[in-house]
Amino acid sequence: MSKWIRKNDKVVVITGNDKGKVGNVILRRAKTVVVQGVNVRKKHIKRSQKSQGAQILDMEMPINISNVSLCDEENKPVSIKVKANKDKKELIYFSQGKEVVVRSLKK
Repeated sequence: MSKWIRKNDKVVVITGNDKGKVGNVILRRAKTVVVQGVNVRKKHIKRSQKSQGAQILDMEMPINISNVSLCDEENKPVSIKVKANKDKKELIYFSQGKEVVVRSLKK
């Protein structure tokens, strides 16, 4: 479920050129996320008066949010479910038959 992904969440890429890579979400927009170390592109910077030399920078570019999934401690993608109690909601996934709480939500 892509709508539960937030900034600083640990995610794994499930499809595309960087399939299997794991990183933290740096930036999240409506349909895209920027993940640390994933979809890295080179950007060439011209020489200017401020900087005397030309530079080549490595930049993480956005990927579609449907191409990433939250992951567990073993860096495997997990399926997130919402568990609603009377006083709170929690995001959970199941690992070896046990519930693991990702985080609590506002009710």
